[in-house]
Amino acid sequence: MERESMEVDVLIVGGGPAGLAAACRTMQLAQEAGEELTVCVVEKGSEIGAHIIAGTVFEPTALNELFPDWKDRGAPLNTPVTRDDIFLLRNEDKATKIPNAFVPKNMHNEGNYIISLGNLCRWLAEQAEALGVEVYPGFPASEMIIEDGQVKGIITGDMGIARDGSKKDSYMPGMELRAKYTLFTEGTRGHLGKQLINDFKLNEGKDPQHYGIGIKELWDIDPEKHEPGLVIHTTGWPLNESGSTGGSFLYHLENGQAYVGLITDLSYSNPHMSPFHEFQRLKLHPEIRKHLEGGKRVSYGARALTKGGLNSLPKMSFPGGLLLGCNAGTLNSSKIKGSHSAMKSGMLGAEAVFEAIKEGKTGEEITSFQERFENSWLYKELYNERNFSPAMHKFGNVGGGAIAFIEQNILGRPLPMTFHDTTPDYATLKPADQAKKIDYPKPDNSLIFDRLSSVFISNTNHEEDQPIHLKLKDPSIPIEHNLPKYDEPAQRYCPAAVYEVVEAEDGSGKKFQINAQNCVHCKTCDIKDPAQNITWVTPEGGGGPNYPNM
Repeated sequence: MERESMEVDVLIVGGGPAGLAAACRTMQLAQEAGEELTVCVVEKGSEIGAHIIAGTVFEPTALNELFPDWKDRGAPLNTPVTRDDIFLLRNEDKATKIPNAFVPKNMHNEGNYIISLGNLCRWLAEQAEALGVEVYPGFPASEMIIEDGQVKGIITGDMGIARDGSKKDSYMPGMELRAKYTLFTEGTRGHLGKQLINDFKLNEGKDPQHYGIGIKELWDIDPEKHEPGLVIHTTGWPLNESGSTGGSFLYHLENGQAYVGLITDLSYSNPHMSPFHEFQRLKLHPEIRKHLEGGKRVSYGARALTKGGLNSLPKMSFPGGLLLGCNAGTLNSSKIKGSHSAMKSGMLGAEAVFEAIKEGKTGEEITSFQERFENSWLYKELYNERNFSPAMHKFGNVGGGAIAFIEQNILGRPLPMTFHDTTPDYATLKPADQAKKIDYPKPDNSLIFDRLSSVFISNTNHEEDQPIHLKLKDPSIPIEHNLPKYDEPAQRYCPAAVYEVVEAEDGSGKKFQINAQNCVHCKTCDIKDPAQNITWVTPEGGGGPNYPNM
């Protein structure tokens, strides 16, 4: 079969907040100018929102600009923040509430909302379609079309390929989508974004990018304990015991529900550490468990987040398109927020692309984007907080928090020097025999759960007879290198039990097993593998989690 081909003016890869904001803004500009443009969004999830997961306390700054009448349009921002508490968890049963006067200003949440980011994206898709945008869920962008040094579009994934690479009766080749400009908004560690950064050398002169893994559950909680609008953040235990940095969150949203989660920086050094089990252990702390006891876990999910900040932000333009949102790394770590910044980057990208098309350009690098970006509140926000992530990595949560407090609350501006973290996250692991082993509590199926039951309630599904979408550059490395040196950390950093070291069926010793059906598309393996041996690529369209209300 020959590939079908379609041409559009603007192609957007990824139906998250950055991509949908870009789509809406492009069509708004076209309509204001009386121009006709074809704008298309492709999304690998089975529906818009299926793969979207974040905290989420949402700052409406960008939404106010994009749709000033969002309340009248029914945007799902239903729970304003009413109370904002931060605790230092000193050990497994003691906590100290940090007085508001000592909390860095960016961590205050007045005027923000507790939302489901997936539901906001579903709503944004409705607005985009009403403006004339074509939205295609279930169509992963598997490869780029690069001709004459320019990105000319993408090819969607083939359907109906068997695990052995043969074509099944259901085989359908992917479609070629060509565009004047392509915007890549795949989210953290997008596999095409990763290629763009390497191919066009977009990160030259930058610090290496840094990441965290966020693991989250949605709970129905006891109505007597429910306080809509309550926001709780913690730092300290349990991550401090494993020598890691990060923190937890617990948010009371509407309908008697609460989000609870843990963000673990992927710069951790102990290969015995398991972010999933650290999160489960967190829920035993009295300050957290009091909200959850008597409740029921409803959903589970995990996703890496890009948190290096401005020092790690790659160049965002290249011939034929732009790299936007968390695919580039626009999250503001000091606010623990990336949705408003992703949306703003998408809107800036839309304005730059529309201007280029109006001038008759096709495929040229949009050099004006950088100036547009640097003149925006987004750049100012990221510039002012450029020290936050590297300071946290260098000095830990307490020392890094103190620097943030000095900058934000005392000086009202960043320190004159800039901190850097030049060690990539994959290069931080100690050998296993030099690191402390960690004894994690067993599941009680009340507060603490195992990974397989967790994956089950993420509604993750993949067509079983398809090529494994987690590619090993060298299949020998997990057993011959990572196992003896690091006790193969993939067994623990994956929050979905995708990777196992098991006995080979023929009795020849250990083998590395990949349970690709479990994958929740968090991308942690692509980031943290110490040999950089694992590459995440798109599975068949529609595969992966289907998150409700996350």
